[in-house]
Amino acid sequence: MPFTGVDAALAWLDGHIDFESAMPSRRALPTLVRMRALMSVLGDPQDAIPSLHVTGTNGKGSTSAMMTALLGAKGLRVGTYTSPNLHRVNERLAVSGEAIDDAALVEVLSELALVEPLVGDLPTRFELLTAAALAWFATEAVDAMVVEVGLGGTWDCTNVVHGDVAVVTNVSFDHTDVLGPTLEGIAADKAGIIEPGSLVVVGDTAPDLVEVVESRAADVGAAAVWVAGREFGCSSNQVAVGGRLVSVWTPGGSYDEVLVPLHGAHQGSNAVLALAASEAFFGEALHPDVVEEGMAAVRMPGRLEVLGRRPLLLVDGAHNVAGMSALGRSLAEEFAVDGALVAVVGMLSGRDPSAMLGALVPAGVTTVIACRPDSPRALHEGAVAEAARALGLAVREEPDVLDALRLARGLVDARGLVVVAGSLYIVGAARADILSGAVHWEDAAR
Repeated sequence: MPFTGVDAALAWLDGHIDFESAMPSRRALPTLVRMRALMSVLGDPQDAIPSLHVTGTNGKGSTSAMMTALLGAKGLRVGTYTSPNLHRVNERLAVSGEAIDDAALVEVLSELALVEPLVGDLPTRFELLTAAALAWFATEAVDAMVVEVGLGGTWDCTNVVHGDVAVVTNVSFDHTDVLGPTLEGIAADKAGIIEPGSLVVVGDTAPDLVEVVESRAADVGAAAVWVAGREFGCSSNQVAVGGRLVSVWTPGGSYDEVLVPLHGAHQGSNAVLALAASEAFFGEALHPDVVEEGMAAVRMPGRLEVLGRRPLLLVDGAHNVAGMSALGRSLAEEFAVDGALVAVVGMLSGRDPSAMLGALVPAGVTTVIACRPDSPRALHEGAVAEAARALGLAVREEPDVLDALRLARGLVDARGLVVVAGSLYIVGAARADILSGAVHWEDAAR
């Protein structure tokens, strides 16, 4: 193997263009030629594995985790590819919920380094990671794979996968500089993952945008389109100890009082979407015991995750207006406190800090500590602070996430709450600081 260890392999990987760190314009990368060439020299392993392909503005990660758990409870060995990661790139590639270990990652990246000269144009970092996942899943002989789109759908490099089930979680504004300025354009881009024969499952989405998805499905000859509220839905979605208690209905039947161990009403919607998609994949209803076992196994670090108590400490990967709105509703419904509510917030450029922070105001946030993600795309904390002041919030600026957490801890007593949000870069850093003990927090999760 060309690499002596994981550090050398990751250094090679990081030497490629990283559009996650420096977002291109749509015109910069409107092709799958490079990715198809890369998969061809690997023998197109993705074509041999049944798959569920997942796109959408929000909820992709949670829905993918739920589908993985449901398929696993049914007895399948499942490969899951997601992005981005919170702490280590290994997290993106998992089999049966277990991230790829360093030795296997070195092996698959070594294979890619050897075949890369045969491709022509150098692949990007994300293309290599996607190829690594698909090749590793074939090596591991998985029964199925759940593949999360990185950005959009039509031109995303995961679109070399021919999804047996195409899942669209929802459509709202995000990455408009790349995907287009209108919701219709964004919906059309995401619908690009639909293949001939696919069974399409669409989550909570406006009717006119569902029409865009259905038009694409008709054009390519998809098998069927299931839409939330029409073919499946939630009849009850209530707060429960440790998450949500949902009752749902699907084409296969109904499932009553299923515990979903994740916070936020949106996770109930993600759960029924995942269940419908799993039914579509199997072509039959799931036994209630499978549903109960699968949902009980779901874990989503960094998504409305409780990391400390007295005061409460939450981290959430909300990174756009729709995500922050869902966070705000969850704070009001599930995490009302008697003390101060302080938000530690950092964002990437291209976000609307006024709209994102405004979504937290109804939940009772009174103070914002503006910080800066560790990314070339980081939005300066001053822009976040300025937006917070305009909303009438108390503001502190602290670029470093660790210092921001320490400052937040000093502003709340045991009755209060600190929430960290705005970017997964911020959440990942905060989570690492808490779990390592770098910030003292009573009853911290370690």
